Amino acid sequence: MPRRQPSASAPSRSMRIDPYTKVLPKIFPVLHLDVYLDHIIYLFIFHFILFPLAEPLVQMDGKPSCCFFKFSPKLMFTKVLKAQLWVYLRPLQQTSTVYLQILRLKPITEQGSRHIRIRSLKIELSSQDGHWQSIDFKHVLQNWFKQPHTNWGIDINAYDESGNDLAVTSLRPGEEGLQPFLEVKVLETTKRSRRNLGLDCDEHSTESRCCRYPLTVDFEAFGWDWIIAPKRYKANYCSGQCEYMFMQKYPHTHLVQHANPRGSAGPCCTPTKMSPINMLYFNDKQQIIHGKIPGMVVDRCGCS
Repeated sequence: MPRRQPSASAPSRSMRIDPYTKVLPKIFPVLHLDVYLDHIIYLFIFHFILFPLAEPLVQMDGKPSCCFFKFSPKLMFTKVLKAQLWVYLRPLQQTSTVYLQILRLKPITEQGSRHIRIRSLKIELSSQDGHWQSIDFKHVLQNWFKQPHTNWGIDINAYDESGNDLAVTSLRPGEEGLQPFLEVKVLETTKRSRRNLGLDCDEHSTESRCCRYPLTVDFEAFGWDWIIAPKRYKANYCSGQCEYMFMQKYPHTHLVQHANPRGSAGPCCTPTKMSPINMLYFNDKQQIIHGKIPGMVVDRCGCS
């Protein structure tokens, strides 16, 4: 099945949830890099979205500032390939020039400066439906990963020619789901023992033993329109023969075959390791929910 190429265009201005469908959480295929004795080096590319914490660390002019993004220690050891800050601008009554400014916050010093300007944009807008604007955030994120103590959050403002602040940073009634977010793509390198790895095959493989095969699940094909993202994902599945002591997870499986050969159907090729996926979906109240669904991806197959 041919893979659909991701769109490079900006999110639709008429759909407030559309950017989430374009930055859906993914784990791209593992790329084999090199082999060292009984270890294999693997390359992982993770593509996901990050939402700011509800309570910022720093205030500007006595008001809470948006936004503060918290990163796990594991994430900060990855290489940033892409980082985009998405900001929603409220609708305009007429065409206007909008001045968007992103400030990096820092603690108050003797010099009195509490922020450093990261980016300034001049945007010509005529949208009466609101507008999602993206800002390149890769350099900022790289600095935060190298120097976590400098991450005090950012301040976002966007003013039109009349002085109206159009940036959605604190949600008003009816603006649920319009808060700023980060779209991030990072590279992670890991080393795993070959003895803990199962076989990986494809549709052209002649391997008859237990193996993991690629399988893409398409929610749109099921008619599950309540799932926002991902619309499809790589689920994988296990198939193949299980010979005695081949990739058997437990010694018990092998011993039972010898002790009671008539009472057992033999070892089966099944998932021995599974991982979750992040999902955005509508609940029964039409609210957008972001959750981690366990057991959705087959990472490894074995005989048990």
